[in-house]
Amino acid sequence: MIKVLIADDQELIRQSLQIVLSIKEGISVVGTAENGKKVMDFLKKERPDVILMDVRMPEMDGVQCTKAIKERYPEIKIIILTTFDDDEFVFSALKYGASGYLLKGISMDELDKAIHTVYNGGAMINPEIASKVVEFFSEMAQSNYDITIEAQNVEELTDTEWEIIKLVGRGMSNKEIADKVMLSEGTVRNYISTILSKLNLRDRTQLAIWEVQSGSVKYRRR
Repeated sequence: MIKVLIADDQELIRQSLQIVLSIKEGISVVGTAENGKKVMDFLKKERPDVILMDVRMPEMDGVQCTKAIKERYPEIKIIILTTFDDDEFVFSALKYGASGYLLKGISMDELDKAIHTVYNGGAMINPEIASKVVEFFSEMAQSNYDITIEAQNVEELTDTEWEIIKLVGRGMSNKEIADKVMLSEGTVRNYISTILSKLNLRDRTQLAIWEVQSGSVKYRRR
């Protein structure tokens, strides 16, 4: 059962999402919150698997809250929900570790799919903004937004870990990677955790940025 917390400053939206998601198989809505501070208070008592996070909320907005959560509870997955197609919010939320970014106009079936996708280690980006995200990562790869890895740490990577890094850089989910390298999702998840530890990176988003920036193949020993 996937435990979901809904964070939105509009009571009607909180209630509507709670009602609809409560009838979806495999999902349990464990609470709601009207702003980021309430979310942080909730997390002191209970840990949801996935948070549906409105981007514009009073006191603490969705981007600030995402940053705070991923610093303290990196295992929690976050899907940013908004009615605004705002580049700054999109990029900041993803930079801080959000696993998805969806416009509120999506269907409940699409939202249900997104929750299961991010819970299983994937990412879900609304098609309307996906192209902007790709452009953003391309710009970062050529900018001063550098992620530096110690050479010694890179040398410790195995061939399988290199293959998985390459696929993470392509934006593949754990399931897609598992199918590609013929391993279980759990094994892929463990590999990624080991890779992040070896490279001293916070999450798979940083790993993907590093792979794009460095063209990580150039680091491999011949």
